[in-house]
Amino acid sequence: MAALKSRWPLPCAVVLGMTTALLQLAWEHTHGGILRHHLLNDASLPAVSNVWALVMMPLLGALAGWVVVRRTRERSGAMIPAIAGFLGSLLAGAALSLAFVLSGEAAATQVMGALLVAAVLLPVYRAEYLFGFVVGMTFVFGPVMPTLVACVPMLIALISRRLVGPAMLWVVRRVRSVAAA
Repeated sequence: MAALKSRWPLPCAVVLGMTTALLQLAWEHTHGGILRHHLLNDASLPAVSNVWALVMMPLLGALAGWVVVRRTRERSGAMIPAIAGFLGSLLAGAALSLAFVLSGEAAATQVMGALLVAAVLLPVYRAEYLFGFVVGMTFVFGPVMPTLVACVPMLIALISRRLVGPAMLWVVRRVRSVAAA
């Protein structure tokens, strides 16, 4: 029974990813056709169809669900931070989408700046953060572009939390040990 309880995030995330993709594509199909987005918003660069949502969203959901299941098996109490990370990233993606749609690039740039600052403080390199962010932005941008955009804060978070933070702790410990000697 305990194994069943710990596995529920995986199928739920896959279903959420597929549902999000189907809803987005159904909306686009009934409102002028399925969109394509040019890389860097430049018509001379290749376009990516939102049909890729049918592949990407369930895969991102499966990745997030699998990672969360694995983490909860290793550490009890890891489910609450994973859900909070997903929901926070979902809200961040929705806020970025709304800022872009309602206010344009200036507001979206400010929201993205805030997300980059948050990336230094939070472990946004985790799969549930990526999944939440992409779900939050899918209805405006499709899944491909938000996934690419999310790589920047994820990389910042990974470097700051896995390299810079431990390096700073090592320096502080060295300085303390030299001062104590």
